Formats: sequence, structure tokens, C-alpha cells
Amino acid sequence: MGHPLGLSPGKIVAVHLNYRSRAAERGRVPAVPSYFLKPPTSLSWSGRPVVRPEGCELLAFEGEIGILIGSRAHRVPPGRALEHVAGYVAANDFGVYDFKHADLGSNLRAKGQDGFTPVGSELLTGVDPGRLWLRTYVNGELAQEACTDELLFGFDLLVADLSRYMTLEPGDLILAGTPAGSTVVRPGDVVEVELEGTARLRNEVVAGHEPPAAYGVQPQVTEVTRAAAYGAAHPAPALDPGPLTPEVVAALRSVSTATLSSQLRARGIDHHFIEGVRPARPDLRMVGVARTLRYLPLREDVFAERGGGMNAQKRTVEELQPGEVLVISARGEHGAGTLGDILAMRALRRGAAGVVTDGGLRDSPSFASLDLPSYYGAAHAAVLGRRHVPMDSQVPVDCGGVLVCPGDVLVGDAEGVVVIPPALVAEVAGDAARQEDEERFILDRVSEGASIDGLYPLKGAWREAYEQQR
Repeated sequence: MGHPLGLSPGKIVAVHLNYRSRAAERGRVPAVPSYFLKPPTSLSWSGRPVVRPEGCELLAFEGEIGILIGSRAHRVPPGRALEHVAGYVAANDFGVYDFKHADLGSNLRAKGQDGFTPVGSELLTGVDPGRLWLRTYVNGELAQEACTDELLFGFDLLVADLSRYMTLEPGDLILAGTPAGSTVVRPGDVVEVELEGTARLRNEVVAGHEPPAAYGVQPQVTEVTRAAAYGAAHPAPALDPGPLTPEVVAALRSVSTATLSSQLRARGIDHHFIEGVRPARPDLRMVGVARTLRYLPLREDVFAERGGGMNAQKRTVEELQPGEVLVISARGEHGAGTLGDILAMRALRRGAAGVVTDGGLRDSPSFASLDLPSYYGAAHAAVLGRRHVPMDSQVPVDCGGVLVCPGDVLVGDAEGVVVIPPALVAEVAGDAARQEDEERFILDRVSEGASIDGLYPLKGAWREAYEQQR
């Protein structure tokens, strides 16, 4: 008996990371799709068991959508790629993490075993591939749910990209990636995958009873592979506080940028104040570590290559870690927006400490109610493609006439934003706090009617009086 749809793929191509939720689980967002091959002998269908090999413990499911190729595709552009698709099917990309160490990247022994690619019996046609819902159930309970509108790389791009260097033949199958929620299953568990209301693809996990032969690679489990299998391979790491200890942060929040500026000048750092930016919320203070994003002047052919989809702008937002400040270098160009309210909200939800751009801010009225410190050069309704190409991230950038390096410390108040080298931040914060304490003493004496002679700056008797009252 063969597959109910008569499938006999010459090749099964699987995408490593494609759903935003899965990328977030893994802690990385790819710029372009990457792939691995599964042998045609891994093909299976509903009702057939999935065997967990003897000696293995980390068998995991991955509910996916299979793209079935209907006609030969070679070097087809994205705009015509879907003309070569026969339809879409539910699929499950099983794998044993016990063999991950053996074939990193290729996944051959981890995911290429017989029966590890069950594919559904109903072909979905005449649908919008950008709005398909995929759900996976384990023992009747929902484990995965996602819509294809969260794909990093659409089906059209996958077909076009693969067809650049290989010929896709009728019957070939592309597995389009899995959303968040994949985890370990055990013998006796039943895994079902449902695509857009079609009949569920159903497979029970059973235990294998034949020990692995003594030759060749053997199953191996580490804490890293165990975490990966259970769905926590690379959780977003807690930001290394580095120089930003709680005490330093408290000190920086207590002082003005004017005071920090004087401390930096005293240390020979004159170019530290980001010029030409204003706060969307003057009532908010900002302290954080720079994550940089660089925009270059618009060139239409380059924007066509780099401006769409999960471009450098969106990737950088998705890579933000708690406590980081997104610093956008827009060359001081105010003729287009560089960030809007949706991406700003995403930055806030990822724990960003703030946003600084020397370019335009789109949807600027919305920022008045957003609890995210945001500094910008001008308000502008146009999208970034009017003037910019989002080029790259985590490189030294110019923002408001100041060189900002990834990892620099940024402090913002109602006056503006200063950039502090990480190696100096603890010293600067401590001295700034002491300076402001002195200046409060001076201000109180002046308000009482004292002359500024010998008081500002503190000298002689006034210095002694200050030291005694501390």
C-alpha cells in the first residue's frame, strides 16, 4: 500500500526556521531561509506508527505544512512560483535529538529515519497560502497553533529560492517549517496535525525494540540537546548587566544628561550628546545598552533585494533583548519614517529600554501613550522605503553626529540623549551623582541668599560646610 495521495517525492526539502514564534524560541531570526533534505523513504501517512528507536529518549514532533510541487520549476521568480504548486498538505517532521550530534545541520540520522515524515491524505487547493491555519494536537490537546501570516519566508519565496539552483519536479515536497510548541513525545502518545480544517494527520508513537548496532554513531543526550528537544534550546538570554549593575542604573536614573555631559567632557569625551532628537515622552527616563541598526540612502534596486519581508529593521526588532536601546542611524534624514508604532510596540514587548533615531518617526502621535522612551529627529508619515534601505545591525553607527557602538550605554531625559563608553559608565555615574548632590547644596544656599563667590564651584569654607552636612 502506498500513500493515499499517491505521493512519491523525488526529494523532500525542509526549512530550518520559518515561523516567527519558533525563531523566538530558538533565539535567532534568519535573514534568509536554510534547508535540509529528508530521504523519500521517510515518507509516511496517517494511521502508521512512528517508531522511537531503541536507546533513544528525545523523539519530537513538528507540525508543518507541506508544499506539493505540481509542475517542473527551475529558476522561477517569486511572482510565478505558486503556479508550480499543486496544493498544500498537513505534515509532521519527526526527529530524534539523540542523533543531533551526528549530523548537525543536515539532520540526516535525526530526521531521515523511515516513517519520520507523515503527510496528510487531503490536498488543499484554491486557498490563500498567506492565511492558512496549522494546528498540532498531542493526545487531543492543542500543542501548536499558527497562521502562515507569521512566516518569515512565504511559500512563493521558498519555491523560487530553491528553484534557483535545483530543479523541483512534480511530486517533490517542501516542508515549510514549524511554529513554536514542538516538544518531546513518548510511546503511547498520539500526535495529530490539522491544516485549515482538513482531516487530521494522525500518528501514534511506538517503541522500537531493536538495539542499535555497535558500529556507527550511537544515541547521545546532553543537557543542551534535552533542552532543545523540549522546546527551550536557546531562550532569549538575560542581558548581561556588564557595567549596568542595579546601583549604576539607579545612579544614572537620578542624574540629568547635563551632569553626565560635564562628567564625560572632564574625561575628554566631547562628542557624546546625540544632536537634533527630541523625546516623544519627556516624562520618561531611559537607561540601556545600544543595539544598532543602520539605514543607507535609498537605491531602488538594493531596496528591492533588502527592503522587503523580514528585513534588517524587523530582524533587529525581533532580536532586541531586555534592557537594550534600539539606535537607528538614518543619517539625519527627516524625509521618511524610520520606525512606526507597531514595531515600537514589539520592541516594548521584547523588553527594550528605549528607541533613538535621528530620522523620522512614523505614527508619532501614538508614541505619546506608549511607555517606551523614544527620541526622534522629526515626525513623518511616509514609510522608510521613501528614503532609506535597512542595511545591517550591530555595527558602529552615526546617530545625531555621535558614534554609537553596540554595547554603549545610553541615558535619556527630557533634554536629550548621551552616549557613555561602557568602560567609563560606573565611574561617570558615581561622580555625576556626587556632582548633583553638591549642586543641590549650592542651589539651596543660593536660594537662601548666599553669594556664589566661593560657593559655585565649592571652595574653602563652603566646601567644608558641604562635607560636614553630608
